Amino acid sequence: MSDTSPVSTTVDGDVAVITLDDGKANAISFEVLDGLNAALDAAFSSAKAIALIGREGKFSAGFNLKIMTGDIADARRLLGGGAELGIKILEAPIPLVLGVTGHALAMGGILTTTADYRVGAAGDYKLGLNEVAIGMPVPKFAVELTRDRLAKKWFTRCVQHAELCSPEQAVDAGFLDEVVPLADVRDRAVAVAQRLADTVHPKPFRVTRTTMRGALAADLRESLAEDLALFDVATPS
Repeated sequence: MSDTSPVSTTVDGDVAVITLDDGKANAISFEVLDGLNAALDAAFSSAKAIALIGREGKFSAGFNLKIMTGDIADARRLLGGGAELGIKILEAPIPLVLGVTGHALAMGGILTTTADYRVGAAGDYKLGLNEVAIGMPVPKFAVELTRDRLAKKWFTRCVQHAELCSPEQAVDAGFLDEVVPLADVRDRAVAVAQRLADTVHPKPFRVTRTTMRGALAADLRESLAEDLALFDVATPS
């Protein structure tokens, strides 16, 4: 982890390897959003593919709960920033692979539905959307992102019922594409990203990305203000 930022970037071949490590739960804060957005923007212009890796045992526990249960304006601003991050990854102009190094909950789970390929860690980890279980509604952008990627048989269970998946279940559900030992997650994610960098032609990839995901991204952005206005802080009721 960087001394000044929870987000750092290295280069491995044609792959920008972005690491998120705040030393804790990898919660999504304003600092994390700023770091990830800057790292992604730089990688989009300099690399042929991206591998985004979490910290050992925890890909991301979701939004910072202190912010999300505090001032409603700050909570909505953080939620909006997370939505824009998810849409940015959804529209990434180059292949983007996630190294899901452990728990991926709430926004962490949502982000797994936006990438090209997801390499998960084997172990006693949980992945999914636990919002309803902790007193928060699942925002529309998250519902639509997960609807687009999750298997139909898991969609209601994961989103409406807050059922969490083991890594193996997460492959069946659609949060992950494969599971490997934790120690191998980074190298495998980079290898998949390099294979994609070697395989796809940049311009056809971008055109096809827009064809496949552009309409969803546009719909999410168009409805985001209304989505945020409906959001309230966590409540047990």
